Amino acid sequence: MLFEGIARNDFIIVGRAGIDFFTDAGVAVEDAERVSVGLGGSSANIAAGICKFGGKASLVTCVSDDSIGSYCIGQLGKYGVGTDHVRRVGGEFRNSLAVYESRVQGHRNVIYRNGAADFQMDIADVEAVDYSRFGALITAGTVFAAEPSRSATFRAFELAKQAGLPIIFDVDYRPYSWPSPQVAEDVLSRAAAQCDMIVGNDEEFGFMAGGIDKGLAKARAVAETAAVVIYKMGEKGAITFCEGKEIRTGIYPVKALKPTGAGDSFMAGLMAALAAGHGMRDAVLRGSACAAITVSRPGCAPALPYPQDLETFLATHPGATET
Repeated sequence: MLFEGIARNDFIIVGRAGIDFFTDAGVAVEDAERVSVGLGGSSANIAAGICKFGGKASLVTCVSDDSIGSYCIGQLGKYGVGTDHVRRVGGEFRNSLAVYESRVQGHRNVIYRNGAADFQMDIADVEAVDYSRFGALITAGTVFAAEPSRSATFRAFELAKQAGLPIIFDVDYRPYSWPSPQVAEDVLSRAAAQCDMIVGNDEEFGFMAGGIDKGLAKARAVAETAAVVIYKMGEKGAITFCEGKEIRTGIYPVKALKPTGAGDSFMAGLMAALAAGHGMRDAVLRGSACAAITVSRPGCAPALPYPQDLETFLATHPGATET
């Protein structure tokens, strides 16, 4: 079911769209005299990345009923992301804002999520979706951090399963969004148990297991029920659990401009590669190449590659590290 759904290359993605402010290369925020602006938010970035590769993606979320919300909707449209299920909310709810530096050494990323509009996504929002139109559902862990978004996403899981859609989950644990680590551990573990593909890094799996040293064991345990589990280890590459195999892959070393956007780009590239018929190992490597491209460019959604960017990179890069 998982690979057949991905092959349709038409995704419903549940989660936030935000606005990013980022500095020029090497500039600290306090020294900046100007910043650039771009679309951000994990789910929006994944959706934009899939569309850049020629796939289809629609977003389910809420944005603030102001000029920032209008900017996010406009940017989603620019990348080709479907916005029929993006609802505006008024009052004091505001879009999330990320302010980050285009540098690796001393990099800082400040995310404002107080009264976040996307957390207002409710059950009615997800029940308005015709899941049969899509091939797979993708979400990132940030949607589970608060109500009513948490309950709405679990309801989306139910409806997606009823429609025969596989569920793809990027753990994407952000401590600042959660009321406590204990709540996050419980909710994210419950979410992962319902998914067909889970992607997370060693710290995220370790967090769900109660200690980073237990992360790999947690990933192996999750793989007993999920079709695919991808355990990312930063510069050490990744281990993919699929069909009873452990596939080890390296990374594509680059001179990084900043660390942000790598995970979203990996997910978009992975989905695009699987939809195009690449095997799992090759798809993970192509996702890793997309991540490498993105961290070497400013911004998040603007930095995500197009197909020709990826092919040029693969043709000119010496190759992934051995594992």
